[in-house]
Amino acid sequence: MPYVSHADIGGRSGFGAVVPEPEGAVFHATWEARVLALTIALGATGRWNLDMSRSARETLPDYLDLTYYEIWLHGLEKLLIDKGLVTSDELSAGCARLAPVPVDRVLKADQVAALLAKGAPTERASVTPARFKPGQRVRTRRTPAEHHTRLPGYVRGKRGVVERVLGTHVFADSHAQGAGEDPQWLYTVVFDAAELWGSEAKPGHSVSFDAWEPYLEAA
Repeated sequence: MPYVSHADIGGRSGFGAVVPEPEGAVFHATWEARVLALTIALGATGRWNLDMSRSARETLPDYLDLTYYEIWLHGLEKLLIDKGLVTSDELSAGCARLAPVPVDRVLKADQVAALLAKGAPTERASVTPARFKPGQRVRTRRTPAEHHTRLPGYVRGKRGVVERVLGTHVFADSHAQGAGEDPQWLYTVVFDAAELWGSEAKPGHSVSFDAWEPYLEAA
């Protein structure tokens, strides 16, 4: 089946106004905190990576009908089934029916704080020179990807100027497919708002976007 991202809605209209919530309003119900805890604990097993989890969430067919943590929960269930850790029958029953599947790592409660504080840096050593430099005009890839990508639709085929070179980082597109980290140069590219939004853009406004090198070509 073709890859379809239901999360690529940036720059599209028809979704209503963005309603800011009070600062610090992290959870709306107890179950949401549990979903976050499950996501962290199961991610630590090593059966998938961050980009695989993003891919699982964005391809949920009912993505637009779900709340934030419902998306996380359904994406997690999808990963658990796809990676053979549980069966759909077990999820429906709410209990194990088969012997547990061994995992590489188990995250203990007393390790969580240190793990979150450490984070997961994505910068890697460079093995090739950067193709672009600050001040250079570039254009983003025009065609949609047939897999997970961090290049949103509203930026595709648009011209901008490289502002910063950010080093070499894990390439999300490859990482999400299980093709390894495939480190690529990352750049901050600045787009004139009119390039993205046309006549609806406010004069003098711009948008900064971090783009991996495979997303770009010289303009």
